[in-house]
This record gives sequence, structure tokens and C-alpha cells, in this order.
Amino acid sequence: MSNKSLTCLQKGLKGSVQVPGDKSISHRAVMFGAIAEGKTEITGFLPGADCLSTIACFQKMGIDILQKGDKVTVYGKGWSGLNEPSEILDVGNSGTTTRLMLGILAGRPFHSVVIGDESIARRPMSRVTEPLRQMGAEIDGREDGTYTPLSIRGGETKGIHWVSKVASAQVKSCILLAGLQSEGKTTVEEPSLSRDHTERMLEAFGVEVTRDNMTVSVEGGQALKGRSVFVPGDISSAAFLLAAGAIVPDSEITIENVGVNPTRTGIVDVMKKMGVSFKEKNKRDVNGEPVADFVVKTSNMQGTTIEGDLIPRLIDEIPIIAVMASQAVGTTVIKDAEELKVKETNRIDTVVSQLKKMGADIEATPDGMIIRGSAQLQGAELDSFGDHRIGMAMSIAALIAKGESTILDTEAINVSYPTFYEHIDKLRGTEN
Repeated sequence: MSNKSLTCLQKGLKGSVQVPGDKSISHRAVMFGAIAEGKTEITGFLPGADCLSTIACFQKMGIDILQKGDKVTVYGKGWSGLNEPSEILDVGNSGTTTRLMLGILAGRPFHSVVIGDESIARRPMSRVTEPLRQMGAEIDGREDGTYTPLSIRGGETKGIHWVSKVASAQVKSCILLAGLQSEGKTTVEEPSLSRDHTERMLEAFGVEVTRDNMTVSVEGGQALKGRSVFVPGDISSAAFLLAAGAIVPDSEITIENVGVNPTRTGIVDVMKKMGVSFKEKNKRDVNGEPVADFVVKTSNMQGTTIEGDLIPRLIDEIPIIAVMASQAVGTTVIKDAEELKVKETNRIDTVVSQLKKMGADIEATPDGMIIRGSAQLQGAELDSFGDHRIGMAMSIAALIAKGESTILDTEAINVSYPTFYEHIDKLRGTEN
């Protein structure tokens, strides 16, 4: 387990970087390439631990995948090209791999066992195993399929109309992937719109997708065709540098080639509400996904309220938003964010406990947190609890904290941003 020590910066962050590829899109590009007919070439792939788990799982099902850095070639053989794995499919720490792959396995006429690490073993899987069972898949696991390890025997499935209790792109994607292999139409209805990377990418792979407000439908029996995929920079990773640019004195940062899918840009809306000096430049469209460059400067921020339909569009960014809020004038209230409790950690508890160590005025609520700003943070020993976003959020907080901070278990950051500290060093002018 690796630790990292950081001290308050004596000068501002300057320069430009390109954050690693979007984790959500990288996962999907590999999976869709594996079930497509023909070759899929991916550039900008995120070579983080989670996405490498996806590659390993599909290799165990007989798919040839070549990965070198951020370039990946997947030799798809269509739906029927997947073989029964002779080994357990280990998803590591990846909830995306778990849930989306279960949707694919639901329609395959063989048996698989899916397992992950201790964090995955605590994350709720009934939200996907329940609809997959209704479609006809045989699934068993701990607490009647609520937790991994999970055993799944797929085969002939039928389309359903599923009304999801949560706005979750993973749940929606899982059911749609099962629906593509099912008899008839499959529809997913959400309480609010979740990320739509799956819908966009399925269309790019030649699938017909029907969207109507909060519902998405696919007809069964559709095939995917291999293609080239460019993965833009991950806005969830960019959020940490955007926050650093806003709170570290005398800073100006440019982040290039960031994905700005409107289902993901809640962080941009929040920064604008808080008064961050922020510009979006060079906006363009690549493979059906909007991309832009960001410029952010040190800012005087105001507290705000974050709630409702905005939450699904920034759920992964709430840890770093809390850090920003600690430096804003006034109070920030985050609510309707119960989903934070079932991430890699209970992110409500972990964010509150770690920022309190640094002297932040922050308290947990049943569905979020309240942060009273203008705090002078103090250096402290901080724990990522094996959660990449907690590790990065506390690292950014350490850049403005008085004295030295030590962040424990920083290896977790490799899940989504392996070059995080290299980029911090580059922007502070201390890279080797």
C-alpha cells in the first residue's frame, strides 16, 4: 500500500494537461467491441485498473484483445463469439464491469461466476439481478443475488419494461445489453436521466435505440458492427484539476480534450453557480460525443445548493465539490445524494470524516452533507479507504492546507487516473 505526502503550495498551478480517457466510455468501447462483428480500434483508452479488469474478463471468454497504453484493438466475433469461461470472471474494483457484463452474460447460453474485491462485495447488485431474472436469466449469489460472488446461467430471454428506482447508467446499460439479445422490445424507464454513453455508443456501433424523455428502448436481435472509437478525456477526472485551479491561489489551468456529454456536465453547472472563473473552448463532436477544452482560474466562490436532477450528472464529483465548498463564502448544501452511500465507500461518511480532520466545517445528512465555507484547512493524516475519488479529493485539499498532509493508500487512484500526481507535479512546475 502506497502513501503520499503533500504540502501547501507556495505558488499557483499553471499550464495545460490532458486527463486520461473517460472511464465509462473506455469500459463500453471494449465490451461493445467484444460483442461486435469485426475489429474495433480504440484510441484514448484509460489504462486504469478498472478498465483493465474489463479487458481481462472478455479475454477469459475467448476474445482477442491487444492493449498497449491508450490504444486497444478488439477482435469481435459477434454475440455468439463469446465462450463459456473456464475461470472465474474477476472484476476487481469495477462496478461498471460487474453490472454491464451481467447484462451481456444474461443472454449467453453458458454458465459464469463473477467475483470482485471487498468493495464490490458490499455494492448492491439486486438492482440488476432482479430485472435480469425477470428476463429469464438464472442468477444466484449471496443474499439471494444481492451481492457478489454471483453465478449466472444465461440463455433465452424476453424483453421487459423496467421502471428503475434509481437513475443509474449501469442499471440502464445492463438491461439494454440483455435486451439486445432478447425476444421483443426492452424498455428502461428512469426517475431522472442518467449518463447516456451506452445509447450514444450503441448507435455508433449500428444499433437502433429509441429515446423518449426518461425512457430508452431497444429491439432484440440487433447486431453490433466493429468500428473506430476515440475516447475523450474523463470529465470526472478533470473535475479534480478544475477544483485545484479554482482554489489554489494564483492558478490558471487548461485541460484539453474533455468529454462534455450533457449527462455528465453537472460539475460545470455547479462551478458556474459558485462563481468559478471558467471557460469552455473549442467545442466539437467526436464519435457522437461532444468534446471541449476547459480553462479555469483562481476564483472567489459562493456556497450553493446542489440537489434534484443535477445529482445524477455529478454523483462522482461530489467529493471534490465538497473540497471546493470548504473554500467558498457561505454554506453549500448537497442533498438527494443517497447513491453516494453505495459507491466504492460510503462517500458521505468518508468525505465528512476526512475533511473534518483538516478543520472543515462539514456535517453529514441522511442524503448528503452541509459545508460551511471559508475554512483554513490544516494538514492531517488522511485515508482514501481504497476509494480513488476520495484519495484525489483529499490530495487537492492538501494543496491548500497549512502544513503537511499524508494520504494513505494512494494506489487506489490508479483505478481512474494513473498519472494524477504526475499531472499535479507538471502544473506546479516540479515534474522531473
